[in-house]
Amino acid sequence: MAVAEKLGAVDAYLDGLQHARKADVAALRLVILAAVPDLVERIKWNAPSFGLGDDDRITMRLHPGDRVQLILHRGAKAGADDFFRFEDPDRLISWAAPDRGVITFRDADELASRSAALSEILRRWVACTTR
Repeated sequence: MAVAEKLGAVDAYLDGLQHARKADVAALRLVILAAVPDLVERIKWNAPSFGLGDDDRITMRLHPGDRVQLILHRGAKAGADDFFRFEDPDRLISWAAPDRGVITFRDADELASRSAALSEILRRWVACTTR
């Protein structure tokens, strides 16, 4: 699938999205794409997902319909790397596993206030999890 087709698929998905926080989802998408402009976006696991090439590293979690979260991951099957560490000085990430983090946005104000720190986290996450 060409990049333009993937972008169209994400646009179409978001156009049809029925979500209580649809505006926050759209704002979060813009933050992600501005932070790491080379990311390719697609729909994966019924939500926008982002990565370099075919390797997803950032996926939105939107369900149930009042939730807006980002899942930071190293792919569908992360390697067994006991030495992987990621610094989160702003403490935005809740760690579900040593290499899988979750960032939750309770409302639009929280997303706006965290966007600069989030952008830095996203740049570093993609850089350190992509070879």
